[in-house]
Amino acid sequence: MASDATHAERRVSPVFLALVAVMAVSMWAVWTDYAASPGFAVFLFVVSGWVVSLCLHEYAHARTALHGGDITVGAKGYLTLNPLKYTHAVLSIVLPVIFVIMGGIGLPGGAVFIERHRVRGRWKHSLISAAGPLTNVLFAVVCAAPFWLGALDGVPTAFRYALAFMVLLQVSAALLNLLPIPGLDGYGIVEPWLSPGVRRQVEPFAPFGFLALFGFLMIPEVGNAFRDLVYDVMQVLNVDAFDAAWGRRLFEFWDAPGCVPPADNPWACYLGG
Repeated sequence: MASDATHAERRVSPVFLALVAVMAVSMWAVWTDYAASPGFAVFLFVVSGWVVSLCLHEYAHARTALHGGDITVGAKGYLTLNPLKYTHAVLSIVLPVIFVIMGGIGLPGGAVFIERHRVRGRWKHSLISAAGPLTNVLFAVVCAAPFWLGALDGVPTAFRYALAFMVLLQVSAALLNLLPIPGLDGYGIVEPWLSPGVRRQVEPFAPFGFLALFGFLMIPEVGNAFRDLVYDVMQVLNVDAFDAAWGRRLFEFWDAPGCVPPADNPWACYLGG
């Protein structure tokens, strides 16, 4: 009976499988240019891929916590990859998607609730916090594989742009989440190594860390500096900023251009070339 319960706690949820199905179908639509509007297909592909990555991000936290000593994550449904099981589903899924639609940036969301008192050892606590951003890093590397492997021959242009934009989202999410700001994973990584006094002083600010981050990014100088950092990391993965920019333009299908420019002439839609 116990083994049956454990199996049920770790069975991949139909909700996550549905998200993967939407991602697969929309990816096919972008690749084959099947949709009447390539922008709408790119939108579905990027949003579904972004939500899948958020689910994997939270799963990585929970799975690492399970191995670290918190055996309650299974009963809470965190190992099923079901976003509806998260403590703050709105913070974890809805708000990050809204931020992508509004600003084209991968802002981190809320987290699964880990019973930290069950985990022993500072390294384990740090690894639990680091597991989420590292998942975004891995997702970015996978999406960027055709670029850094030089395997873009035969890849449809719209699909190339969509992948580049997904890389941008994953890189920005990883970088933001690794910032040592209370409430973010970066602070969770360093928190176990701080003195109890410092932790008590910082704790009241944790609920406002996310809002403070959003506010700082609204400052032009800060936002531009962060954008440049994201582009620098993308260059390491051999992903061009123009590709990501066109991915975002297609993603915004409600205001997208009437054509998809070739990779060697990103201004074609504007210059008529």
